[in-house]
Amino acid sequence: MPENRFVKAAYKTGVYIGEPIQEKEDKTLIKIVAVLKHPMQGDLHNPKQVDVPLFHERKALAEFEKVWIPTANAKIYEEVVPDYRESLISAYNELKQQLEEKKDEYSQKSLETLKGLEHDYQLK
Repeated sequence: MPENRFVKAAYKTGVYIGEPIQEKEDKTLIKIVAVLKHPMQGDLHNPKQVDVPLFHERKALAEFEKVWIPTANAKIYEEVVPDYRESLISAYNELKQQLEEKKDEYSQKSLETLKGLEHDYQLK
């Protein structure tokens, strides 16, 4: 992985832009610099299900948070890297809009958990 290059990588159900820091075997440590897709809400093992023991509130990874990802999932990102906060708000609003367009039980429950993130993200 070339140094000082940014990569696009999926982590759980979110997609991020990160700066590669270190490689170890088949994994790369990246430092998060922007959010492209906000993580889905709920149980990762039962996607889009409401009747689960715990419906998780899933936050986006924080700015400069470091995570290990499979190196094969790190794709070179050559576009302009957006500001972290602006990218977070954009990804949050995109997910919120997608959920508002649907009227199913999962979307409604996800909207409730997203509403709780407004305070954490200081959106209001």
